[in-house]
Amino acid sequence: MAGSKLSAFDIKEVRELMSTDELELDLIGEEKTALFIIVSDTDDSFNFIPAIMYSQLFNLLCDVADLKHGGRLPIHCRFLLDEFANLGKIPKFDKLIATIRSREISACIILQAFSQLKTMYKDAAETVQGNCDTKLFLGGSEKTTLKDLAEALGKETVYLMNTSTSKGQNASYSQNQQKLGKSLMSEDEIQVMDGGKCILQVRGVRPFFSDKYDITTHKHYRYLSDANPKNTFNLDKHINRKLKMKPTDEFEFFEYIPVDDELPTEALVDDSLCHHGETDFDIDLEPV
Repeated sequence: MAGSKLSAFDIKEVRELMSTDELELDLIGEEKTALFIIVSDTDDSFNFIPAIMYSQLFNLLCDVADLKHGGRLPIHCRFLLDEFANLGKIPKFDKLIATIRSREISACIILQAFSQLKTMYKDAAETVQGNCDTKLFLGGSEKTTLKDLAEALGKETVYLMNTSTSKGQNASYSQNQQKLGKSLMSEDEIQVMDGGKCILQVRGVRPFFSDKYDITTHKHYRYLSDANPKNTFNLDKHINRKLKMKPTDEFEFFEYIPVDDELPTEALVDDSLCHHGETDFDIDLEPV
């Protein structure tokens, strides 16, 4: 069983990834930091790695807040958990989400449907949902989500008026008025909701039926790849750290010769191969 659980570490790349710590997770709540965790949304073979990282990060930030900053991080830390169902199950997430808010830590869970949360966290899904003070519904057709949302929206009071008329030798007319409770929005009304609308629920206030924000009107929209394909993030550019010289850059070039006991110290560098820009120059070497 141990061999089966650790079989992923038979892969060289996985061992290299886990062999060193370059993230400095303990500094995220103390310095302004943007950390991007990119995982495959079709292959969950290595989802355990980001799940471990998230669990470690939550616990580490809570320890830093308690032990160094009196219970609250100096810089608010927000987790934008897009495609939450494909990130892998975070251990004890139902307990973490109930305790992190007091430490200036928040989590934004983004799902296609509430049933995805139930599939991952079973009975704890209700706890996770209950600890979310704000819920934003952008549209969907999944029955469980529609039913839960219709119940959460509550009911409104409507007036029902019944009118009856009888004709004959002794004609009569009657009218009856009643107060009834009707769902604010039924499941079918939510399902066919206009694509430009959304429903926002905030704890302590009645829900809002509002227009979706038009992102093209934002002042920074021009920096997105949607506005200009040249703004698309290039991962290879950031991973590749090879120095690229410009024709106008000045540089010094040395040829390194491995140390050999038989070679004198002066032979470690060949003066004839030293250049400064486009011009040859001489250098004086001191014995090492």
